[in-house]
Amino acid sequence: MLVTEGSLVAAIWAVLHPKILLLAAFTFLLLTNCLKLRRPKNCPPGPWRLPFVGNLFQLDLEQLHLVIQQFVKKYGNLISLDYGNIPSVVITGLPLIKEAFTHMEQNILKRPITPIRERVFGNNGLIMSYGQTWKEQRRFALMTLKNFGLGRKSLEECIQEEAFHLTNAIGEEEGQPFDPHFKITNAVSNIICSITFGERFGYEDDQFQELLRLLDEATCLETSMMCLLYNVFPSIFKYLPGSHQTVFRNWEKLKLFVSRMMDSHRKDWNPVEPRDFIDAFLTEMTKYSDKAATSFNEENLICSTLDLFFAGTETTSTTLRWALLYMALYPEVQEQVHSEIDRVIGLGRQPSTADRESMSYTNAVIHEVQRMGNIIPLNVPREVTTDSTLAGFHLPKERELAWENNWPGLSCSSSSLLFCKDLRSNPQLMKS
Repeated sequence: MLVTEGSLVAAIWAVLHPKILLLAAFTFLLLTNCLKLRRPKNCPPGPWRLPFVGNLFQLDLEQLHLVIQQFVKKYGNLISLDYGNIPSVVITGLPLIKEAFTHMEQNILKRPITPIRERVFGNNGLIMSYGQTWKEQRRFALMTLKNFGLGRKSLEECIQEEAFHLTNAIGEEEGQPFDPHFKITNAVSNIICSITFGERFGYEDDQFQELLRLLDEATCLETSMMCLLYNVFPSIFKYLPGSHQTVFRNWEKLKLFVSRMMDSHRKDWNPVEPRDFIDAFLTEMTKYSDKAATSFNEENLICSTLDLFFAGTETTSTTLRWALLYMALYPEVQEQVHSEIDRVIGLGRQPSTADRESMSYTNAVIHEVQRMGNIIPLNVPREVTTDSTLAGFHLPKERELAWENNWPGLSCSSSSLLFCKDLRSNPQLMKS
């Protein structure tokens, strides 16, 4: 009997070709993936998906907001998209975004940790941390930034000083064409550096210029296809070369810089008189004898400092470069802004926030630049932690991500210039 069964198994094995086995295995995995990622009942509509990769090949990462707007036109203001095996929903339009944050705020407080962020930061820092770590670090950062001048006259004076250095650096170009990218980035970064590091860096400081380059490169590469594929298939792509490996190296160099700044601060640190964010954090660390019960440790100091450095550099400097671009594209708007600056401020002093009430046109142009040059059209995603309902659709918990689509277009097309009072002329609106 056993011989007969053994012969039967051997005969079947001989008939089966390795290619047939491979095809059967692939079919099994395909069906498993389709069942696993099957959209639940009454979930938001969206474009068709491919197994394993979801909607990845339908998305242009360089113009993601424009692709999503086409989906919004077809499927509505609440759509489903899958980034590989990561299901997500995109919420478009101010009314629906407001409804989400009004009625289900507690269900979407948590930020999802992507594999790239997990490898670089873990559950540390301010931007992507969650739970007790996020609460402790956010509370401490807000208090410390306020203590060191955020929203006060002292910070305004720091900005005025840096504006003076920036205009001098631009003046050294003697009217010749140049790339203002890193000059602007350096100037903006110096504001947050004065709070976090207690010092500013010169525009000719090679080491600091290299750090700005590393930050700029990492920021750009994190939206590349290789980084997106790493977030979807980290166990495979961690062994492969590509832009994601460059991102890891850049962040490690940036963390090393902050670590050295931290060691330098320790040499002359006075817990009674903190000079900056790092000093204040070192003082806070001494209050906890049980290091396992708190998030105030060296790794969180490095990550929180880098989050402040990133958030205080990239967003503002990019907005300023958009402003320069639009001023060049709309010389008639530039001329009227220039005229208002000359009339209100003149040449003998620095501008201040007190001038804003007297500069309605310039204030409106600044808002219009921010509307048109929306630097984060898809806001930082949030994770749906509890089964929820939005606009009549079901949003399941677990790995469902919620993105806010803030790009001006379908439902946010109003212009701030239309609502500006006391305009002395009627300029042509900038068009997006």
